[in-house]
Amino acid sequence: MTSRTRSFRILVTVGMLMLSIGAAAQDESQTELNQLELGLQLLSRGELRNGGMTSDPENPTSEDRSAFVLDRERLVVGYQRDFLEVKTTLQHVGTWGKESSANVTVYEAWAKLAAKNGLFAQLGRLALKYDDERIVGPDDWSVAAMTHDALRLGYEGHGHKVHAILAYNQNMRVLDEPGSYYVPGARPYKTMHTLWYHYDVPKIPLGASLLFMNIGMQAGEKDGQFENAPHTEWQLVYGGYIKYAPPHFTVEGSYYRQAGHDEYMAKLDAWMAAVKAEWQPNDMWSVQSGYDYLSGDDYVSVVMKGGLGMPRHEVNKGFNPVYGSHHKFYGAMDFFYLSTYVNGFTPGMQNAYIGGTYRPLKNLSLGATYHYLATGTELTDLDRTLGHEIELEASYNLARDISLSAGFSYMTGTETMERLKRASGDGSLRWAWLSLNITPRLFLTKW
Repeated sequence: MTSRTRSFRILVTVGMLMLSIGAAAQDESQTELNQLELGLQLLSRGELRNGGMTSDPENPTSEDRSAFVLDRERLVVGYQRDFLEVKTTLQHVGTWGKESSANVTVYEAWAKLAAKNGLFAQLGRLALKYDDERIVGPDDWSVAAMTHDALRLGYEGHGHKVHAILAYNQNMRVLDEPGSYYVPGARPYKTMHTLWYHYDVPKIPLGASLLFMNIGMQAGEKDGQFENAPHTEWQLVYGGYIKYAPPHFTVEGSYYRQAGHDEYMAKLDAWMAAVKAEWQPNDMWSVQSGYDYLSGDDYVSVVMKGGLGMPRHEVNKGFNPVYGSHHKFYGAMDFFYLSTYVNGFTPGMQNAYIGGTYRPLKNLSLGATYHYLATGTELTDLDRTLGHEIELEASYNLARDISLSAGFSYMTGTETMERLKRASGDGSLRWAWLSLNITPRLFLTKW
């Protein structure tokens, strides 16, 4: 831990000195332009759910058929001048009628120094977004969304982008060497190192990225001894993403592997691959189709309600898309990769989909998508098919900063779905939502 902490401090110091020198090297005679901007977001989303996962599989309640309204309010303050950029976002999230209103947090708070030669350093609470957001993204559909307390160093120029991200999390300031304990599953990570490289090919609409993440998860018990003493288990996520986008056509592909150990000290050996194609003959129409495969544990045995669980596999083969924007993939009803399976195993995922978007008016968009959902690996006593999901969505821009959107999803689940996810209902699951998003710029001044 001592060497890791020392290395982290050295990297921080070197990064800040490097950017300070680069900024100081700029032409001191130039006139600095200051810009101050104040913005606001008011987001409300009402949802109706008929059938779904219950918090008590043995005693289903009215939760299976629920109605609620979520809200998010953000106050965004941004400042820019020459090589300095600063941004702070205060956020409140809640549910209409909730008694407590204490869910006010700092969603973003960072400072960025950028030199003319393309080098930059960014420090603070950041909303990270890379490639198609499969592995790292803010997951903005979730009203709370996701940010990371981190240092980001990078270079961008001449078609190349290189980002290095360093994070180390504590619950509080402590003097003991291991630091504060993070309960497995309750925190995103103890420490995280990420390296991302992207290259855009000149004169060709082709871009490719490589991603390497070294994630340290807290393992053991807080007061454990010997094998159960608190320590960090490391897992690696590495792979690439490619996108080719000539006129009227786009093809995307990605492949990632996962190795190391999880927070329960089990060996990781997992992978995923995805491909997507979109055809847009004109501004009114587009058609998309794709396929996702995420590996899973072999021959998962699914116990009946009330039955005892199964022992853990020695090797965890279930791929975990860690900090991605999960709502964008695997079906809009969010049954997968936002909640666990009933016995702790994951049988992986197959997601084959096709859909289209129609824009009859400039400000109106209509979309429909069909998903075939199945497990990635074989089950000992069930069929692989999880179900079929149909999604309908519409959005309309009432003004430049006011948008109204709505959606409806219908899923016919199978016995596999019911037993793996404890999904209630007669196999027909329905979900509808209506959202209003208002994002006005309140104030902008330059001097």
